[in-house]
Amino acid sequence: MNSISIIIPVYNEAKTISRLICHLKSQATTTNIKEIIVVDGGSTDNTKHISLHEGVTVLSSEKGRAKQMNFGAKQSKGSILYFLHADSFPPNGFDRLIFTEVEKGNFAGCFKMKFDSKHLWLKLAGWLTQFNWKASRGGDQSLFVTKDLFIELNGFNEQFTIYEDIDFINKLYRIKQFVVIQQWIITSSRRYQTKGIWKLQYHFWMIYIKKWFGASAEQLYSYYAKYIQ
Repeated sequence: MNSISIIIPVYNEAKTISRLICHLKSQATTTNIKEIIVVDGGSTDNTKHISLHEGVTVLSSEKGRAKQMNFGAKQSKGSILYFLHADSFPPNGFDRLIFTEVEKGNFAGCFKMKFDSKHLWLKLAGWLTQFNWKASRGGDQSLFVTKDLFIELNGFNEQFTIYEDIDFINKLYRIKQFVVIQQWIITSSRRYQTKGIWKLQYHFWMIYIKKWFGASAEQLYSYYAKYIQ
């Protein structure tokens, strides 16, 4: 019988992690969720303590989402892996929706996404995620994938400090194994609000274009560290 391991990579997410864990527990059928795994990348706040208090599995890993998510996947016990950012909140019944797709032979995918913002550009960016276009994908939409397929594709490429999610999703598109579930996951616009919406979006586009033209993982991170981090 299928079961889901939810894997959440975190770094200093004390302000959001409790709310997310409570949300996951209230919006899913308990018997479908094998475990919730919080993979901490060396937080200096109370993220780990809060997570342990919420009764979930807490692992410590080297910092870096690819490394953290791969580590969580290796320790997981479920047949389906569900990778989720700490500030993204999936829809009611997300577990049943994922199960339905897997039973239909769709072994990987995400939810369509909208930001918790009324800004017109962010509303448009979210609206575009309903379409099964590779260019519309991103880690904030979450990602489910069967553990067998994840292992077959060698997981996330740990050379990528950023862009690891898109790199893996591109592998899924190449084998025509990706579906967009037509229910909304809500994600935070906090980074856009902090950095400036148009400024941040410009830099994200530049990273996408640089990768399109063959930039290495190191070159992408160098750009990210200079203009976004």
